[in-house]
Amino acid sequence: MNALSTLYDVDYSSWAAKTAELLRQRRFSELDLDHLLEELDDMGKSQRHELVSRLRILLAHLLKWQYQYRQLSERWAEYEGKSWRNTLIEQRLALGYLLEEYPGLKGKIGEAITKAYPQAVELAARESELPVKTFPVSCPYSQAQILNPDFYPDVN
Repeated sequence: MNALSTLYDVDYSSWAAKTAELLRQRRFSELDLDHLLEELDDMGKSQRHELVSRLRILLAHLLKWQYQYRQLSERWAEYEGKSWRNTLIEQRLALGYLLEEYPGLKGKIGEAITKAYPQAVELAARESELPVKTFPVSCPYSQAQILNPDFYPDVN
């Protein structure tokens, strides 16, 4: 265990700054490779986790829009419609930013939708108090629809 490896355990910020400096200076032999590789792996996982998380919320709100909206009283529908629309707008903006900052995630969207959809169904069912069986087994929206800021599903 070298000094840089020890620094990782006691002062992560200093470790990161020192690692960046060593990389800039091309002093590769002095790097704490085990921790550096761990951090790089975790960065990718964190980005994918955020992608799935954003999609889970977005998909849940699309489902509630489509399957619950008509069941609400007129006054409540007006309130929920605005609230759900705001959430859809915010999640789509956040997804757009995430994909712009990390373009490598674009190739992971299909996989992330597949992972997020069952969670979105569970979330939508719990929040709407509709049975899980109300919602389609697989995602009814295309990737283009999910990301399209003007797409709102037809109300059932």
